[in-house]
Amino acid sequence: MKQTRILLSESEIPTHWYNVVADLPKPPAPPRGPDGEPLDPSAMLAIFPENIIEQEISAERWIAIPEAVREIYQQWRPSPMHRAHRLEQVLGTPAKIFYKNESVSASGSHKLNSAIAQAYFNKQAGIKRLTTETGAGQWGSSLALAGQMFGLDVRVYMVNVSYQQKPFRRSMMQTWGAEVLASPTELTRCGRKILADDPGNPGSLGIAISEAVEEAAGRDDTKYSLGSVLNHVLLHQTIIGQEAKKQLEQVGEYPDMIFAPCGGGSNFAGLAFPFLADAASGDKAPRLVAVEPASCPSLTRGHYAYDFGDTEGLTPLTLMYTLGHDFMPPSIHAGGLRYHGASALVSQLYHEKLIEAISVPQIATFEAGITFSRCEGIIPAPESCHAIRAVIDEALRCKESGEAKTLLFNLSGHGHFDMASYDKYLSGDLENYAYPEAAVNAALAHLPLGELAE
Repeated sequence: MKQTRILLSESEIPTHWYNVVADLPKPPAPPRGPDGEPLDPSAMLAIFPENIIEQEISAERWIAIPEAVREIYQQWRPSPMHRAHRLEQVLGTPAKIFYKNESVSASGSHKLNSAIAQAYFNKQAGIKRLTTETGAGQWGSSLALAGQMFGLDVRVYMVNVSYQQKPFRRSMMQTWGAEVLASPTELTRCGRKILADDPGNPGSLGIAISEAVEEAAGRDDTKYSLGSVLNHVLLHQTIIGQEAKKQLEQVGEYPDMIFAPCGGGSNFAGLAFPFLADAASGDKAPRLVAVEPASCPSLTRGHYAYDFGDTEGLTPLTLMYTLGHDFMPPSIHAGGLRYHGASALVSQLYHEKLIEAISVPQIATFEAGITFSRCEGIIPAPESCHAIRAVIDEALRCKESGEAKTLLFNLSGHGHFDMASYDKYLSGDLENYAYPEAAVNAALAHLPLGELAE
């Protein structure tokens, strides 16, 4: 069987991150305070250093990647791209399937792209400690390693259900020197409040964010670091799509459709946003599809409104698709996608119909992951399985129609620390979750500014 592995040289690592804000049809809506008034960027200084805030609010199209960051990127970048010939053959599809393999980083996922950058900028700002949240543990692992590289202490609030499901991710973070806590904890005001109301609370990314933000805001030597959602995080991930464009050019291909998992949005944005630049210039316009879990369908079933990014309302209000900041997602095994909202940039693009979104059920994603691993040899993370499910479904539609589309997806991480989840699937113990409409409506009833969306 023919193999296609498309590589770039170290000299071809992008020198700049791409900022999609420069090519949006209209400027992003400003963050707001609880009173509904737009916030001055200085309000973010309590949890972010000034150099990160500058990136967060920037409208410049290209932002230079510091050489110290590019030097560390060379450990695994440029990441390879593969054509999935065996998968194509098994599916019997005329479609060409390519995937960008971000699982080759030391932490096993795309998250290290932003972790290295954030650790660098915090170090430059004189910060000593970072707090963060993590769901599946890929972000926490990445920041733990990045903190070690730049001499920063890291405390990770890990969503409790994932803390229990993924013990080796926890060990990975601890090996790299981070302190890992099962969230909600008794260490923060918001954690104590949640546990008092529900001692068995499984946790959520929204709760873990609240705890990490609360601690960072209360210490002068500490800042908060986020693994998705915010503009600067999505910015750092755009090296994925930039490399992907070069790699496809080498084999004379351009994607008709691009798929990536979507929780907070960094995974999707990293691959898709650089292709939006082509659409903005009138060059080419591939279909860009964000794939989310049916149990946590922020884009496909959420409401476009201002909401808090965390459970306790400690963050600024952001205009996004949301299920409500007090939404408690089911304990699915794709822990990195258990978030009540979506990036403001991804949300704006979806609202303006420049990108698409679909949701897929849990069992079908693991079925797709097993098929992929048996064809390509890589066991994908549960998050990545969502994109694989969507790609397989599209490839089968191509089989029915005879269309020879070129499909691209982001293999955002490996599943080596998720084998307990695969065990549950293989033993028939995995469940599908469809979040009830009544529960969605109940969570949306608590939107802080009601129906205000502009």
